[in-house]
Amino acid sequence: MSTLEFNQLVRVNSPSLHSFAYNFTKNVEDAEDLLQDTVLKALRYKENFQDGTNFKGWLFTIMRNIFINNYKRKKLQNLIQDGQANEFFVNNNSTAFDSVTSQINEKDIRKAISELTDEYKTPFQMFVDGFHYDEIAEHMGIPMGTVKSRIFHARKKLATALSDFS
Repeated sequence: MSTLEFNQLVRVNSPSLHSFAYNFTKNVEDAEDLLQDTVLKALRYKENFQDGTNFKGWLFTIMRNIFINNYKRKKLQNLIQDGQANEFFVNNNSTAFDSVTSQINEKDIRKAISELTDEYKTPFQMFVDGFHYDEIAEHMGIPMGTVKSRIFHARKKLATALSDFS
């Protein structure tokens, strides 16, 4: 499929893609971002599209997967910035102990991350910054499975290091 054909197909399906994105996000700006991410990813992987299959369905699947992955990523990070001037972070997970709130100082989080060895710190920081596993793997010159493993272990190390604050 040529880039011109791709652009024409996206343009034809644009109204329904907008609606589909808005149904997920319930916010016009977030829907625009989701649509942009979808088109970017579809363009990036257009060689994976098989002629004769449903292009609109392919785009919808990409959009749904991006939305789900972004939702999971936000839930995994589970730290939100508290609106107070003290810039503490509050754990946003719902737990069995709803009355218990853990507060972790931003300095403590940054210190714990800085104490990770580079083999864990680099992929973890890139992931937090929004890079995909394959991009991290390419940048570091290591297999994607290794990237996933290092991010997983970095999370465990950070959870252990920050467990005194909960």
